[in-house]
Amino acid sequence: MSGIALGLRLPHSNENYMVNDDLPTYNLKAVVQETGLKPDTLRAWERRYGVPEPDRTGGGHRLYSQRDINTLKWLLARQNEGMSISRAVGLWQSLESEGRDPFQVYPLSQSAQTETAYPSAELGDTVVELRRAWVDACMAFDERRAELVLTQAFSYYSPEVVCFELLQKALVEIGNGWYEGSVTVQQEHFASALAMRRLDSLLAATPAPTRTGRIIIGCPPGDNHTFSPLLITYLLRRRGWDVVYLGANVPTNRLHATIEQTKPDLVVFSAQLLETAATLLDVARYLRGVDVPLAFGGYVFSSVPELRQRIPGHFLGYELNKVPHVIEYLVINQPPVPVTIPVSEEYQLALPYFRERSGLIEAQLWQMVDYHETDSSQIADGSRYLTQNIIAALKLGDLYYIGSNIQWIEGMMINYNMPPDGLHKFLQAYHRAAEDYLDAPEGRPVVNWLEDIVRLSEESTKQLAHISSIAI
Repeated sequence: MSGIALGLRLPHSNENYMVNDDLPTYNLKAVVQETGLKPDTLRAWERRYGVPEPDRTGGGHRLYSQRDINTLKWLLARQNEGMSISRAVGLWQSLESEGRDPFQVYPLSQSAQTETAYPSAELGDTVVELRRAWVDACMAFDERRAELVLTQAFSYYSPEVVCFELLQKALVEIGNGWYEGSVTVQQEHFASALAMRRLDSLLAATPAPTRTGRIIIGCPPGDNHTFSPLLITYLLRRRGWDVVYLGANVPTNRLHATIEQTKPDLVVFSAQLLETAATLLDVARYLRGVDVPLAFGGYVFSSVPELRQRIPGHFLGYELNKVPHVIEYLVINQPPVPVTIPVSEEYQLALPYFRERSGLIEAQLWQMVDYHETDSSQIADGSRYLTQNIIAALKLGDLYYIGSNIQWIEGMMINYNMPPDGLHKFLQAYHRAAEDYLDAPEGRPVVNWLEDIVRLSEESTKQLAHISSIAI
């Protein structure tokens, strides 16, 4: 994901970094804006380590050269790689004492670039083997072995590589296994808890902020998927940012006090489901009203790409490992929020109308379904999930956003051992109930959409039956 995907322009990695100008030109404010360092941090580094060495005006104000700025960026790059500032300064001084140019040994074009993600390709088999061992340990509920695998991984690789290549990919694999029925919910919860606990310990060990600007990170109301937000918090703190992590299920009506107290430069929220994308829309509208920019991401925006045009904020892209760079760009450059698509008046009228009658639809659905073929828990889960998604899609402006979630319902019902045509029968019953209770013009968007979905599910059922007959 690059600036093009965001509708933004990210600076090229070799742009303005290697201008080796010793002329004192820039005041303290310019250096703060260019590097992201706080004035107190700059003064502390100058006092403790003699870096940088600015000139002074007749009035005693500091003046920095382009080389001073490049030196600071070089030191920050070493910090991002895991060095303490004292070690980074020691390396700089050691290279200079040997007559070697630090910019040639560790070029800024490689270490300070904005678009390059954390390493993820060509890692060899070791990280794959470690990921496999960690997943196996989690499936066996072997906490001690899982922790030993992680400890070994962190001794081999950088924290970024372990987080993305081991933990993130392992959790995706385990989540897919739960959806397919090969992993139990207890196994999934056990693995997630171990991953979150390790992230919490890493986060607790991050240094104090060194850069100006404050970022709030969390999840919108109803969303409890915190691995990605917590990982981004950790990576940004490693890079020196002041991040306030709010965690899961942040209520919109409580944001006001937090915004007033923290005065953030950017709020970052992650939504994984269609219904939490709808609650994210509430967050976005509130933040726009108080003039605080929002950046957002999450699985639902990958499965339904059109959805990001409904949220008034900056979309962070589809690749989690590039998100920290995008966030840095947004904080430093503060670009305008992209234009969004408004919700039509038809949908605005349909939303309260459907919400008032959804309980009646679900009640009738219970009377229409054959309990000899279907477990009652399937009806409850499927009906509740579909109703929530219809409400969310109406709020977001397009019922056809639900498409991928219908597949999710089908997978869930297969896991409950529902018959092959179970989804079609369920949707038929829901459609008939909707026709009975959504008889006013305001209900037509929902009824028409359900009619289309029932037809598609019937075609899908026929295709599956044909494939099964051939296989037999």
